[in-house]
Parts: sequence; structure tokens; C-alpha cells
Amino acid sequence: MDQRRISEALREATDTKDVVIGDGVIDGVGDVFRRCFGDEAAVVIADENTLEVAGERAARQLESGARETLEPFVFPGRPVLHADYENIEKLIEALHGHRAIPVAVGSGTVNDIVKRAARECERPYMCVATAASMDGYTSFGASITKDGFKQTMECSAPRAVVADLAVLMKAPARMTSSGYADLLAKITAGADWIVADALEVEAIKPKERSLVQEPLREATGRPADLHGGDSSAMEGLIEGLIMSGLAMQAASSSRPASGAEHQFSHLWEMEGLGEDDEPPLSHGFKVGLGTVSISALYERVLARDYENLDVDAAVGAWPSRDQVEQRVRQALAGTGVEDDAVRESLAKYVESDELGRRLALLGERWPELRERLHEQLLAAEQVRKQLEQARCPTTPAEVGLSTEHFKTTYRRAQMIRRRYTVLDLTNETAALDGCVDELFAQGGFWAAAIARRPQPPSASATPARG
Repeated sequence: MDQRRISEALREATDTKDVVIGDGVIDGVGDVFRRCFGDEAAVVIADENTLEVAGERAARQLESGARETLEPFVFPGRPVLHADYENIEKLIEALHGHRAIPVAVGSGTVNDIVKRAARECERPYMCVATAASMDGYTSFGASITKDGFKQTMECSAPRAVVADLAVLMKAPARMTSSGYADLLAKITAGADWIVADALEVEAIKPKERSLVQEPLREATGRPADLHGGDSSAMEGLIEGLIMSGLAMQAASSSRPASGAEHQFSHLWEMEGLGEDDEPPLSHGFKVGLGTVSISALYERVLARDYENLDVDAAVGAWPSRDQVEQRVRQALAGTGVEDDAVRESLAKYVESDELGRRLALLGERWPELRERLHEQLLAAEQVRKQLEQARCPTTPAEVGLSTEHFKTTYRRAQMIRRRYTVLDLTNETAALDGCVDELFAQGGFWAAAIARRPQPPSASATPARG
């Protein structure tokens, strides 16, 4: 663990005060708890699986500190636990019966349930990680399903995180793969922030950006080693994921870690992609496929000459607010998120005169911007290879998407979030549909990738969506 980087990140973070990563550090859970909570009572929150993996050991360490330690609150291990609001309500009811500090022992789902329940009970919590599966350990929000819809609910991040490498190494391989995909996504997310900064939409915050980008290439550079028993590769992965969450705390926004690739994932989550699978298709796997998709789109963008963009033609093709609403409702009809998507699309809408100013700025700054993007990005084929080496899906068929439905994701994903990304750049320059057509045309990136990688048996057993 790079203690310098972690210490710097903790100084910038709003909620998290302590992060401990290393072999055997679970045996220091009691000491970490005391540093952060003094002599407060503790209660371990886990499911039956994570209780066996690390929860019982964590509970013993808490008890050994002569503090009051309640009987663990344990969710069933089967069926697979989901971050549904009903589970949060169960935990809230239990927490209302005492004032103990919750200690979440688990990964994404357990952490999100505890994070939201602790928020509603107005108390802090800490987390013992059991898998390097996502960047949400130290982020300030929780992905919760309520009333049938997945949404990000505002919550405080844990006050402390303990990540024992020996525990993480024993996690199911698919969870480690998912975490790798979530971390690799920071490459395209970083590119989107560069674009938004250059076009004066959202300025880069250098400290917060560096927390994510500084360790990123090293942390994602050894995908094949993650499943080969290399603890240093695992250490780099979990550190990168935790740093991403700390950067989001510092920025009070997910911008340092989330861009257009996450809009792909968010759209598919709204549509329920993989929710009925057992286990469900992970957030990281969806983000990974989104990262390949956006990397490929950036290649088409970088091949264009925006110095000589016909600004008048682009402004002339720009739709009115009413036309935008109509297009959004048509593209997302039947999804149940049409109203939200209209609100998000109109929040980032600019009138024709502002669009003209922005596109003129694009032409003026394109040589420098293109160079910055070249430095930031990896080739789409390299992204695909690294994800493949980490055992992540890299084609639509592998996650149960038909090619046509996947193709329409580029246009529909642009509509669901107000965050400015490469999807908006291409939309405003009237190039989005053309770029996508190039990707799927004969010889294009997706035509070649889909032809090269046949549909596996697991995907062919699942009806393709769309």
C-alpha cells in the first residue's frame, strides 16, 4: 500500500478517516475500531457467506478489546442478497434497538445496505472488505433498489475501511474481475472530464483527479495476475478502488470516477439487464463493456477534424427543447424512466447561441484537446484485451444483449444523465450516429470484435435482450 497516497486522500476525504490494507490486517479490526469510535459498542453486519469468510473473525477481534459487542446481524446467504430497500428496513429496525456502531463485513451489497441504514439511523459505520469488487467502499452513495427502480441514494461513507489481502484473494473470481472492470473505467471517465474541462462545462479539480489517475495505470496494468495468486496485484486493485471512492468524497461528486461508460451501465440497470441471473450480472461487468464501447467511440472522435467543424451546420441541426423531450420519450418508451431522462436531458440542454460558442471553442482548442485525450486513453482493442485477461465479458452477447439493442445504447445512454461526456460532444457536433454507424459497419471495431468472439454457451442459453 502506498501510505503517502492514502494519507493524502484521507486528508481530502469528508467521511473516511482510516484505511488499512495488507496481509492479516483483519486481526487489527479492534484497534482500528477504537481509533475511530473509542469505547462505543459494536455490531457486525454480514450475510451467512461473509460471516464465515471474515465476519466471525472480525467479531472476535472486536470482542477482544473488552468493548460491548452485540450478536452479529446476519442476512441469509441464499438466495443471493440484494440491496433492496426492504433489507435496509430490516436492518434499520434492528439498529433502532441499540446504539452500537455497525461494522459491515462484505462487499457491494452488504456495504450499501449498511451505508444507507446507518445514514437513516444517524450514526457512522466502518467496513471490512471481503472482495475487491467495486469502488463503492469509500464512496458517499449507495446503489439501492426501491419501488422496483435502482437509484443512488445519498449516504455517508464509512469512517474506516479494513481490507485484508488474504481475505480478498479468496473471493470468487468473478468479483475480482468485476472490480478490475470498475477500476479500468476510470480511464474513459478521466477522458470525459478532460473534455468537459476544455469546453468549460465542468472544470477539473486537480487534487481529486490525481487521487484516481495517479495510481490507475499501475493498478490496472496486471490483469492476468489477479487470478494467479499475486497479492501485489490484488493490493494495487483494492487500493485503486478505495482511492476512487475517496476522490468522490473529496469532490462531493462521482465525476472523478464515472463518465459515459457508467451511463451505459446505468441504462442497462434501469432496463434490468442481468438482474434475474444467478448471480446477477455485476455492475462492474456492465461498466467494463461500457468502457470498451466508449474507448471505441473516442477512436472515431479522435479521427475527426474538429478544427474545421462547420459550426453553422451543427447549430442548424440542433433540436429545440420540445424536440429533445419528444426524442427522449420515444427512445426510452416503456422503460419507466422517461420522465427522469427528460429532466436530465433538459438540464444539460443549451440554446443555439451557447452551442455555437461551445463549438467554436472546440475548434479553437481541438489540437491541444486531442493531444490530451491521446495521452489519457488506451486503444479500444487494448482495453478489450485487458478486460479479457481479467476474465470480464467484452462483447454484448456475453451479457445477453442483441447487437441491435447494444447499438442503440450509445444514443439512449446520452439521454439519461446530465453529466457532460463524449456522448454529448458527439451529439452536439451532430456526429454521434455517424460514429456509431462506423463502429458497426464492416471493418469497424464492433463488427470485427463481435465476429471474432462467438457467443459462449452461457450467453446463448439466455435470450438476447432487444
